[in-house]
Amino acid sequence: MNNVFYVLLRRLRIPLITMILVYAFSILGFVLIPGMDDAGNIYHMDFFHAFYFVSFMGSTIGFGEIPYAFTDAQRMWTLVTIYATVIAWLYGIGTILALLQEPVFGRMLRRRSFAAKVNQMTEPFYLVCGYGVTGGIIVRKLAKRGIRSVVIDIDESCIDALEMDDLPFEVPGLSADASLPDVLDDGGLQHPKCVGILALTNRDQVNLSIAIASKLIRPERVVISRTEEDVTTANLLSFGTDLVVNPFRVYAEYLSLAAHAPYTHLVYDWLVNPYHRPLSSAYQKTKGRWIICGYGRFGQSLYREFNEEDVDLTVVDMNQPKNSDLPFLVIGKGTEALTLSEAGVEDAVGIVAGTDNDADNLSIIMTAREMNPKLVTVVRQNIHANKLVFQKSGTDFIMEPGRIIANRVLAHLKSPLLPVFIEQIQANDDVWAHTLLNRMNSVAQEEELDSWSVRVDEDNAPALLEAMAEGTEVTLRVLLKDPRDRMKKLAAFPLMLHREGDYDLLPGELDVLQPGDEILFCGRSKALHRMEWALINYNTLHYLLTGHEPTGNLLSRLLSRTDS
Repeated sequence: MNNVFYVLLRRLRIPLITMILVYAFSILGFVLIPGMDDAGNIYHMDFFHAFYFVSFMGSTIGFGEIPYAFTDAQRMWTLVTIYATVIAWLYGIGTILALLQEPVFGRMLRRRSFAAKVNQMTEPFYLVCGYGVTGGIIVRKLAKRGIRSVVIDIDESCIDALEMDDLPFEVPGLSADASLPDVLDDGGLQHPKCVGILALTNRDQVNLSIAIASKLIRPERVVISRTEEDVTTANLLSFGTDLVVNPFRVYAEYLSLAAHAPYTHLVYDWLVNPYHRPLSSAYQKTKGRWIICGYGRFGQSLYREFNEEDVDLTVVDMNQPKNSDLPFLVIGKGTEALTLSEAGVEDAVGIVAGTDNDADNLSIIMTAREMNPKLVTVVRQNIHANKLVFQKSGTDFIMEPGRIIANRVLAHLKSPLLPVFIEQIQANDDVWAHTLLNRMNSVAQEEELDSWSVRVDEDNAPALLEAMAEGTEVTLRVLLKDPRDRMKKLAAFPLMLHREGDYDLLPGELDVLQPGDEILFCGRSKALHRMEWALINYNTLHYLLTGHEPTGNLLSRLLSRTDS
């Protein structure tokens, strides 16, 4: 705020001095010029009456001549002061209007307003740096869950898009460089309600600066960052960044699962991707030779993941990759049939169009499908504005970096147990994943599958702790009952139980819960809200345990327990 006043006073210095001088000379003239009272005696106006007259005359209100009728000399001086004060006022007002229209001053006012809104926030929020495709998805998904956000983006058009988004509540946004620590501070980095910082800009160095500043200023804050370079990833992890998401490596792992473990891949897809693939897609033939067109960051990550699973690969690239020993390499763009034929597209099971040009990627897919209609097709989408074209392309997999990062970040924010569970399921075979997938399908059916975690502690499950303190055994089955009718079951089931460092996959519904337990569930979103009734409200939990309406006081509850 001091900067705003400094700029305001600096720009208004000359107009203020001009106005003060005009008023001073006007007042002095009325004091020195002699007047005449009612009796015809010489009269000199005092400073108070002179200041009073110039004040209302200078603002063009014009009450009249005081305290006596003016002489011709006084009226002449009045004419001079009228024009002088009006000009001074117009000069001052014009300077103020010009200042308000200046972009620099406007940014200062918006930043001051932004900081004030952040300081007034009383609910937990995430500081989101970058409101592109990734940031937009995350903010909207968090808002859908009732979680607030604060957004910083250097592109003013992104902040305009934020203001036009139909969100359930206001999300403060600022157009500024998020790599500057003072900007992060205005965004709530040190605010007691800030629970995490998400560095989601499209520049690795900016994300690195945000993560470093966050960990140095408030090391206890959760910091999640996106990156596209392995060097930056290693740097971010070296000082304790909680989650680093490289879209190329994440999608390479995702696609590698589809190639060698289709059912495990679908379990992963259903838990992480809200627009998950249908169950029937797991029956596609994905084992055999794959062709990778484009050996950039995405192609290299994909080759590394596929190679670890002993997948036969052929790489198509315009240039001979440096420092690489590729056994099957075809020099070419991949958009022409001759190059694809040389790569063996007729006998391949899948092709990846992974260049940094959307038009080339679509051309590769269309040409390859004409030569082999049974191909599993994967295309990289670089520009979000091309979304409609890619959706109509009929490609099996669309790799959009922004959406991939958003899905992975949201999975971590929903529950840190979810990435652990995804890592655990890859240790099981595809038959086990097929059984789990059928169970997930029976629960979700045609709706979106959601996941969430429940921690048995005072903040998240006070009703459970109260029942346990009274000696009541609470099993997982109780949490899966519908609080509106305990004979019905919620559309959800437990995926994993975390207790004292141990992870139990697919725990039984008869498992007795203990304080400190953390349970990962999956199911429909409605089940989460109804489950929260039993976690927070003791009366609801009592109904689910006994089937009876809860008694009114502690003594009655104790007697009821004794009778039972």
